Amino acid sequence: MKSPKFLLPAAAAGILALTLSACGGGGSTGGGGGGGDAEQGLDGRGPITYVQGKDNSNVVRPLVEKWNAAHPNEKVTFKEQTDQADQQHDDIVQHFQAKDAGYDVVDVDVVWTAEFAAKGWLQPLKDKMAIDTSAMLKPTVESATYKGTLYAAPQTSDGAILYYRKDLVPTPPKTWDEMMGMCSIAKANNIGCFAGQFSKYEGLTVNASEAINSSGGSVLDKDGKPSLNTSEAKTGLENLAKAYADGNIPKEAITYKEEESRQAFQDGKLLFLRNWPYVYNLAVTEGSSKVKDVLGMAALPGKNGPGASSLGGHNMAVSVYSKNKATALDFLKFMTSEETEKFYATQGSLAPVLGSLYDDQALVAKLPYLPVLKTSIENAVPRPVTPFYPAVTKAIQENAYSAIKGEKSVETALSDMQKSIESASAGQ
Repeated sequence: MKSPKFLLPAAAAGILALTLSACGGGGSTGGGGGGGDAEQGLDGRGPITYVQGKDNSNVVRPLVEKWNAAHPNEKVTFKEQTDQADQQHDDIVQHFQAKDAGYDVVDVDVVWTAEFAAKGWLQPLKDKMAIDTSAMLKPTVESATYKGTLYAAPQTSDGAILYYRKDLVPTPPKTWDEMMGMCSIAKANNIGCFAGQFSKYEGLTVNASEAINSSGGSVLDKDGKPSLNTSEAKTGLENLAKAYADGNIPKEAITYKEEESRQAFQDGKLLFLRNWPYVYNLAVTEGSSKVKDVLGMAALPGKNGPGASSLGGHNMAVSVYSKNKATALDFLKFMTSEETEKFYATQGSLAPVLGSLYDDQALVAKLPYLPVLKTSIENAVPRPVTPFYPAVTKAIQENAYSAIKGEKSVETALSDMQKSIESASAGQ
């Protein structure tokens, strides 16, 4: 889910590799931290490698340089991956399967944490490897936790924002029905009403999950089993399908990913847009933007109030195969410190994980979306937390896409989604 660098926490936001089997690979499968590997290298110090996706907004390099200047005997080498999240996922999996000690610290999308932890590839952050998470927003810590154990350090977060034209809508909608009722304003101005990301990719999993969660439903229950045959799930997916059928979601939006939808909104073609915080900076600074002076921001509309954004973001994890885990832990703490978190926000438009920064008036002056984003993250629901995520997201994408386009009824799509997820988890 990524064009500029700061889309990766969106998704916000990332595309998972669907070609991989959800349980393929080496390591332990019980979430035990790789057995004996987790006990090795705990006191090791020396050079390490940090692996992350493309650093388009130049956030990582200056931080690594700062670290290296202060730690000449424990230098960090930055291995920059591509900007495609599915390729990043593949790359990490291949190195973990090979028990490669050279991938000491890895940047993982929030939806990869459970998968990698279940396979025993991530070092449990407990005992002498523990970090302090008390100042972090609770949903970000939950995104880094699997079966009650912290396996990664929350690094950046993300939550969806409803962007709107405040010249046409002085007061933003608080509920989905209220927003749909305002679509007459869009028609009167000959523009589209609402768009999100409805192309058949990871962004659709995000949008479909948000629709279901915001209507009081859930994709998986608390035990990790699919729970899609409910009236709440039906209402959520039906909201998208009906809006597409009646034109409140423009027909071209079925092809939208983050960037296409942002461009449509900036070109003045939409009244409402669901997207990530990175849009703000571009919408108010790009010369071609037609909304820079009329940009409004609000929490996603839900059933009776704020909706449930899908939680985006990235966590930093230490490989169980690293030989220098003491250095890796110190680097984790450095990369999640308050000073670094401020740098993420100001340099890369990345959402910090520390709750206090959302009330920092100097930061809010620079990034006016922070109060709205805090509400979004506090109400956020993770995408389905499961070791079988690649199969789960594929089932959501394929069936939600068919339902929105009208190729399947909503009931059939949800039933097929339920069966596919049951089959994926049973067959692993």
